[in-house]
Amino acid sequence: MTTFLRKVLALHRSEQIVLGALAVVVGVSASIGAILFRYAIQGIQRVAFGDGALADVAAALPAWQIVAVPALGGLTIGFLCTRVLPMPQPQGVAQVIEASALHGGRLRGRAGAGAALVNALAIGVGGSVGREGPIVHLGATLASALARRLSLPARSTRTLLGCGVAAAVAAAFNAPIAGVFFALEVVVGHYALTAFSPVVIASVVGTIIARLHYGNVIGFDLPAHDVISFLEVPAFVILGLVCGAAAIALLKTIALVDALHERLDVPPLLRPALAGLAVGGIAVAFPEVLGIGYETTARALHDGFALHVLVALALAKGLATALCLGSRFGGGIFSPALVIGALVGVSFDKVAELAFPAFSSVGLVYGVLGMGAVAGAVLGAPISTILIIFELTQDYELAFALMVSVSVATLFTMQAHGHSFFTWQLARSGINIRRSLELNLLERRSVAELLRTEHHAVPIDAPLQELKERFLSSHVPIYVCDDAGHLIGEVKVEDLADAAFAAGDAPAVTAGDLARSPELVLHADDDLEAAWRRSRVHDEEHIPVVKSAADPMVVGEVRQRDLALAHHSALIEARARERGEA
Repeated sequence: MTTFLRKVLALHRSEQIVLGALAVVVGVSASIGAILFRYAIQGIQRVAFGDGALADVAAALPAWQIVAVPALGGLTIGFLCTRVLPMPQPQGVAQVIEASALHGGRLRGRAGAGAALVNALAIGVGGSVGREGPIVHLGATLASALARRLSLPARSTRTLLGCGVAAAVAAAFNAPIAGVFFALEVVVGHYALTAFSPVVIASVVGTIIARLHYGNVIGFDLPAHDVISFLEVPAFVILGLVCGAAAIALLKTIALVDALHERLDVPPLLRPALAGLAVGGIAVAFPEVLGIGYETTARALHDGFALHVLVALALAKGLATALCLGSRFGGGIFSPALVIGALVGVSFDKVAELAFPAFSSVGLVYGVLGMGAVAGAVLGAPISTILIIFELTQDYELAFALMVSVSVATLFTMQAHGHSFFTWQLARSGINIRRSLELNLLERRSVAELLRTEHHAVPIDAPLQELKERFLSSHVPIYVCDDAGHLIGEVKVEDLADAAFAAGDAPAVTAGDLARSPELVLHADDDLEAAWRRSRVHDEEHIPVVKSAADPMVVGEVRQRDLALAHHSALIEARARERGEA
């Protein structure tokens, strides 16, 4: 097969034709991978808990089993990630985004297979996580493996990566349109025709394969309903703000759990086990927190819970999800966000109905809007989320209301919190995906690499004559230091003007008298991206460098032209990576 495809590549000069053909292969493989992944989850869940809806099955089990299964599952996950598999943590959408942006679309095949195993285990043992993120990673891994076998350049590899993502999303949700836009919005990062056509082909193929296997199944089959009045639009806006606050609370709690593990220096081996133990404890009282929670979402939409239960379940599900994802238990965040959003939305409706009964639509309307608003804000992908919710519900009547709530929630979350779940995961690893590749490359290097040690430094009591003599040999700034070598200030040649023409009986002038604070001082461990950005603001050619903020000892200087050359080199490397030359 590989030899045949290479011959096709050699025969056809049109990259689009080749990518279109490969998109079919990726669509088939990604959708089959998604189907097998779901079967793996079902098999593990059947062994761990038994057959049937997880919440109902768990409710009939003894408390010790509800606690023991996720705890032992977490211990197994920790052992696999730290001792067996080539990855420090479970892999997901964030790693796919990183591969597309920084590594030419390349994902490691062995890590991808290991991630599928870990994520299936995490969901199967009842982790409060989703399956869609792992399915996306699996589809992307299969696409990257094909591109690697064919030695495709980085540009084509990134497009195939998007094809794998689109097919995986389409197969997971029965949502071909959402698959396309999720791949382009979140992973590829643009809507250019060169990527659009292959991604569409892969998404359609993935949908066909999934429908041949499962049938044309709607994720949430809703009863007939209508939005009662357009006067409810302000309520949709308020719901967006409430859901944005819920999304921020979830994201902050995940970060808090992660930070507590770091602060307490909990071994990575034990973190998932502790999360599983805690989630099991929560599940004794609220078995609905276990697993992806689609049954709980459906029940909430069909008005199956009282208000106090809705609120309690939303808090319990949010805490359980934060414990899992903050402890690197595995799995994704989309399904838990849907559950929390549905619970928040229906709760909002019940409260609004008490205040304005004449203008309140049925609860499932606000439940669906809540699903989209929380998920869109958490993912930072409003367009894809709107389309996913639309295709999950097949409900065109709610389209305009959904757009209002999702856009408000996403905007509020980004303004108040600054990160989606994926960008937070990347930032935790020191990656700012919003910046261009060359700036990310610069960020990985430090000022110490460009340090010039042949600088001019004088003590604070150096006389005027010494300064004159130094400036006769060079016009570069002179750094004035105290007895410990700490930077006090700098003297430039123009600073000598007044002192040089002073009357003969003027008091003696020293370097300390002439020193002024430098406009810019860098630390040796500053990254080059920050140094380059700051140097352009201040436009200083000679920039003093001190050891650190705590120890301002002068260790040398950096020239602005050196920073410019470093930026130029990073730009060349970034372009080479994009063409697949690096």
